[in-house]
Amino acid sequence: MNFMPDPAILLTFTAAAIVLAVTPGPDMTLFLSRTLAQGRAAGLACMAGAMSGIAVHTAMVALGLSALVVAAPAAFTALKIIGAGYLVWLAIDAIRNGSSLTLKSERRVRQSLRASYLTGIGINLLNPKIVLFFMTFLPQFVNANDPGATGKFFFLGALFIVIALPITTSMVMAADWMAETLRSKPIVTRVLDWILAGVFGAFAVRILFAQVR
Repeated sequence: MNFMPDPAILLTFTAAAIVLAVTPGPDMTLFLSRTLAQGRAAGLACMAGAMSGIAVHTAMVALGLSALVVAAPAAFTALKIIGAGYLVWLAIDAIRNGSSLTLKSERRVRQSLRASYLTGIGINLLNPKIVLFFMTFLPQFVNANDPGATGKFFFLGALFIVIALPITTSMVMAADWMAETLRSKPIVTRVLDWILAGVFGAFAVRILFAQVR
């Protein structure tokens, strides 16, 4: 059973994953804040926790949506259309409200790396927006009639982590510079907001037109 998506899909997914990885959000807020308050090791531990959460989300999507593909392809198609609408809403929200990066000052209370890891995985798993996002993002890259859907979901989830790891690690290592840049140059985050909105909008259009054919 082939779990490798087509090269064109891989290229599109990679581009989208890069944009998502560099866009400020709750996870990035945690990484940078924890690094600034307690050092790089704590920031990297939080990052590892968040990546573990992504692995859990991927497994839930892969197993749940794959079962839906087999049992009810029409329902899977409906989910993708609903997902397109959700992506449009995310695009509009990114433009209207901007990125959610709020670097709050943390008290310099030393926590173990294990505690930082659990904080990272907790914030990721308990964020309903991330759950909804993975439920709508990954299906854009898998055909409803594909017998290898499960493998492809797992592959894409793993690829997302592989792409995000070096990007987020670099951010943690350069936390001081990142924080100052995002604070002092809001135009940077606004550019990222518009790029993110464009990516989400493109996916929404892509899936809606795919249903018409």
